[in-house]
Amino acid sequence: QIQLVESGGDSVEAGRSLTLSCVRSGYVAWLNCMGWFRQVPGQEREPLVGIWNGTGVVYYADSVKGRFTSVQDNAKNRLILQMNNLKPSDTAVYYCAADRESRLCRAPPVMRGNVVHGQGTQVTVSS
Repeated sequence: QIQLVESGGDSVEAGRSLTLSCVRSGYVAWLNCMGWFRQVPGQEREPLVGIWNGTGVVYYADSVKGRFTSVQDNAKNRLILQMNNLKPSDTAVYYCAADRESRLCRAPPVMRGNVVHGQGTQVTVSS
């Protein structure tokens, strides 16, 4: 069993940057692909990033490509999401996810319901 805890969300002005962190505890044998998605209340989840645990290869959704960067800190069991040039349309709750089917780890990332995720962290971007 694994647990994921996100942090780093905040309210910022457009054009600013934020860094989100996700700390993982526990281990499961199927854990090959992790990533990030976001959700606005009343809307569907939007997959953003997928990263292979072994190789560190990263996939990005077109909506964040060139602005967001995700890396792994395996020594600390942590996943980082660096978000630059934020836009009001980036306002959402951001979740770290472990994907049982590894669908986040493809171009572009996709989502089914078979993920484990944390409680989320709110990002609000004002114009």
